Amino acid sequence: MLKDAKKTKDQIVAWIRKYFEENGPGCAAVIGISGGKDSSVCAALCAEALGKERVIGVLMPNGVQSDISDSRQLVESLGIPHVEMNIGKAFDAMAEMVGENKELAAITGQQGISADTRINMPPRLRMTTLYAVGQMLPQGARVCNTCNMSEDYVGYSTKYGDAAGDFSPLAGLLADEVLQVGAELGLPENLVKKAPSDGLSGQTDEDKLGFTYDALGEYIRTGICADEETKKKIDRLHRLNLHKLKLIPKFEPEDVERTLEFL
Repeated sequence: MLKDAKKTKDQIVAWIRKYFEENGPGCAAVIGISGGKDSSVCAALCAEALGKERVIGVLMPNGVQSDISDSRQLVESLGIPHVEMNIGKAFDAMAEMVGENKELAAITGQQGISADTRINMPPRLRMTTLYAVGQMLPQGARVCNTCNMSEDYVGYSTKYGDAAGDFSPLAGLLADEVLQVGAELGLPENLVKKAPSDGLSGQTDEDKLGFTYDALGEYIRTGICADEETKKKIDRLHRLNLHKLKLIPKFEPEDVERTLEFL
């Protein structure tokens, strides 16, 4: 737990300001708004750091989204400019293209798209949408990554989907610490304390992971986990998903003479 949530909140706000001063003076922050704690806290932090007019919230339901009212509540309570763009048609077209491709079916040995593909495609379409919105803005934009440390540690994100972005205000905070900052920001409780879920599988994050964020946070902080099976699950997910946190590996030639010509 944070010793001083206000101090941490102020430090993140200062960090966001510095990032934009160095990497995008005058740019807007573009944020995908899910209506959950992470996107809500990120949007509020950016609004305090940059001013409401420089934070663009993007609501991206996939067809019908039962809790889209939470996303609308968040942008209205913060008073930030926002747009709603339904990715349903794009998802359907992509699913049809991939799922009905005969050559791909011959390679994979299956018809239609897999369950994992169906779950991970929307986050990647949403990230494409966020960058498209950002490039439409005359002042330019930087896309906010909304993942927290707990999610990152076990890879509970989609590579090049919600795991992407230009800056990450919450990557140094565990899930329960995000809640503390959210309370300090005065965000609506129904958003900050909403059970996190991917909005796709019909399960909460904790149901899918097989352990609670509290247990995960305690293990990350102390290295101690009361339940051995939970420890094994966390260690396995961390090991398997480390690639999501690393830069793309690149080959570096050794002992090779090269001449670089700049035209």
